Amino acid sequence: MQKDIATPVRTKEIMEKYGFSFKKSLGQNFLIDPNVLRNITENAGLTKETGVIEIGPGIGALTEHLARTAKKVVAYEIDQRLLPILADTLSPYENVKVIHEDVLKADINQMIDEEFADVKDIMVVANLPYYVTTPIILKLLEKNLPIRGIVVMLQKEVGDRIAAKPGTKEYGSLSIAIQYYTTAETVMIVPKSVFIPQPNVDSAVIRMLLRESPAVSVKNERFFFNIAKMSFAQRRKTLMNNLTSGLPDGKKRKSEIADALDAAGIEPSRRGETLSMGEFGTLSDALFPIFGNSE
Repeated sequence: MQKDIATPVRTKEIMEKYGFSFKKSLGQNFLIDPNVLRNITENAGLTKETGVIEIGPGIGALTEHLARTAKKVVAYEIDQRLLPILADTLSPYENVKVIHEDVLKADINQMIDEEFADVKDIMVVANLPYYVTTPIILKLLEKNLPIRGIVVMLQKEVGDRIAAKPGTKEYGSLSIAIQYYTTAETVMIVPKSVFIPQPNVDSAVIRMLLRESPAVSVKNERFFFNIAKMSFAQRRKTLMNNLTSGLPDGKKRKSEIADALDAAGIEPSRRGETLSMGEFGTLSDALFPIFGNSE
């Protein structure tokens, strides 16, 4: 078997061979521990029937582990300097395709139609750059892709927020946005010492498996997410205060907000972090007939 890319010696050799230097603006941190990569691959539940979408393959450390386990890997890489390196490091694997494109601008549905036409099981697996973690995950979920789930390594703090439960300080609108579509859990903590260059914080591997239908049924999804966001605008403030500040003409229409809270069976003095997903759904549905059209 091909010698692992993800070792300090091999990573250094590859970088020296190509004179590669890290770009801070692209959030590049390369993993140098094959055990972590094996763990990520295992947690994604890949088989020879699985198609994998990878984002930011770097020099191919995770890509090769995915290629050994899955049917096919399509990797999006934004940094042109890495293309010749990937062509070299991944040359032993015929089931890998690298696309030079920003995943945030890519038509992923079209790519899936073209590259995974004969694949029933699709997973997204990636070591995401810290600075674009949230937009990437939300794009993947909002585009209604035919995927089973997403397993990503990201900043531990963001991972904590994604998997957070109501009543905790990490719980917020990001927890709700992601848990609306998926069941999310932390499967592994990864110390900063297994990367070069070493980031300032530890990472976490989060597994998000898509729900068959959203966690709650709401009248209007966009309005529901906006109400959740508003409710956490100032965490120390009560729901009543946050909604009064956030909704159009909220200060003048305080009594209507109070009526909606009453109809939803939610005390105005509660804080956003105490509400379950179901309660946010009930609240958003109570407010929608009053404020939905002024969004």
